[in-house]
Amino acid sequence: MVDISNTILGKIVERKKEEFAERLKQRSYADLEQLARAATPARGFAQALHNKRPAVIAEIKKASPSKGIIRENFDPAEIAQQYEAAGAACLSVLTDVDFFQGADENIQIARSHCNLPALRKDFLIDPYGVVEARALHADCVLLIVSCLSDQQLQEMSETAFEHHLDVLVEVHDENELERALNLSERCILGVNNRNLKTFEVDLNNSLRLKNLLPPSRLLVTESGIATPEDVRMMQEHDIHSFLVGESFMKQARPDHAFRDLFGHIDA
Repeated sequence: MVDISNTILGKIVERKKEEFAERLKQRSYADLEQLARAATPARGFAQALHNKRPAVIAEIKKASPSKGIIRENFDPAEIAQQYEAAGAACLSVLTDVDFFQGADENIQIARSHCNLPALRKDFLIDPYGVVEARALHADCVLLIVSCLSDQQLQEMSETAFEHHLDVLVEVHDENELERALNLSERCILGVNNRNLKTFEVDLNNSLRLKNLLPPSRLLVTESGIATPEDVRMMQEHDIHSFLVGESFMKQARPDHAFRDLFGHIDA
């Protein structure tokens, strides 16, 4: 595993360990399982990505550790509706409180105001968080390879599939991709173009790692997609799924920003 101890990601993971202990005191695993089983049926996240070209995972995010407040006028319901009308395939909803000013209820709010499947965007470190995602009505969970051991990745992805969740596995480099490829082929692979230590963005990261994949594997490019030229470059290299957040959230009308970047996509 990459040493993330001196990065913002390392700080987030340390806080997540404390948060996990706190949540376990508030609600047992058994009680959480009951809530997850009673949640509304999952909407197929991976299938939604397969069904569209381009397939955009549009992010609902109020703030970030590097940028602070990104969106003052933050209404998850309105943003979700705008994204759906603009042609998004899926939503990504931040639930981390301390670093991104997210909230668990934002998934339910966003999802109840549209028909799109939603990713719980958080820094999960235990199967508890996976089951919790389903209890929150999420349709997919994010597993970040640099934060997790191989055993954690295996256990958490299996827990997700048992609860009818899809899994987006995020990698940053060749070593992490190799680890991710040991997981089920049902996992969606996400390549983050942002360097964990420098925060610099290099879109070639997605192109490089795409070349190491079998053509059939679904790959999502994450971070740094800012212009129609960026989108075209990815499509020319057979990458058709995108996770975009900040460039939408900074604009008064996220739906207009969406169309400026991707053109017209049938909703």
